[in-house]
Amino acid sequence: MTLDQILPPERTMFDVTGGSKKRVLEFFSTLIAQNTPSIDAQEVFGRLISRERLGSTGVGNGVAIPHARNPHCRQPLASFLSLADPIDFDAIDGEPVDLIFVLLVPETADDTHLALLAQIAELLNSDETRKALRAAESQPALYETLIGAIRQQNERN
Repeated sequence: MTLDQILPPERTMFDVTGGSKKRVLEFFSTLIAQNTPSIDAQEVFGRLISRERLGSTGVGNGVAIPHARNPHCRQPLASFLSLADPIDFDAIDGEPVDLIFVLLVPETADDTHLALLAQIAELLNSDETRKALRAAESQPALYETLIGAIRQQNERN
């Protein structure tokens, strides 16, 4: 499974007002619940917050990769948020975050979960990709930039 298979255009959000880590995670939880009837927003939010308590998913370079398991999730779900203004995400480098790739996986998706997280980390580890995502000026441009980078990564791997 690759990221372009689980990231539809409607879950790629441009110029999102973040405010705080908590608000961003609430935004994502609501977004997923609105588009996936079996998913409860409060449960998703609780699981994301619980994961953050284990250690921040702010991986540095202005990037965060919040992720959680959910028993009502039938297949992995992803969302990408480009924030209007960077927020404090308790990132390992202490820098604020403006690019957030969120992943929700089924409770039992061990190998898939790890493989998708590795794909996200590799993708957003690229300085060129981060610059291109930050240069996008609309939601369609952001989505096309992201999907293009994912497909290039798939071809290399």
